[in-house]
Amino acid sequence: MMLKRANTILYCRRWAETVEFYRDILQLPIAFQNDWFVEFRLTDHAYLSVANTQRATIQSAEGHGITLSCQVSDIDSAHETFKQQGVAVTPIRQKWGGRLFYLHDPEGHRIELWQPLTS
Repeated sequence: MMLKRANTILYCRRWAETVEFYRDILQLPIAFQNDWFVEFRLTDHAYLSVANTQRATIQSAEGHGITLSCQVSDIDSAHETFKQQGVAVTPIRQKWGGRLFYLHDPEGHRIELWQPLTS
């Protein structure tokens, strides 16, 4: 089996706030949207969607058991940008061969941003 595209779907009670977070704070481009579902483009073949639980067939996990992990090109700049926007972020730390920090979306999903250690 050869996968061509991946889409992670987050089912959210705080749908509007979560969409706003990914659109305005993380500045992810919208690939598709309607009145209860928004699909954000992460890469050419990876997407992240936010679905409103009032219309979906699956309920929110309320952030439990989910970490979205994304590699960034400049961890220090990303960390500073979120701090300046008033987003609660953890300190940057070294782990798993990289530098990383965490933040949470309005629904409670943990987001890990990381950058590999340079040699």
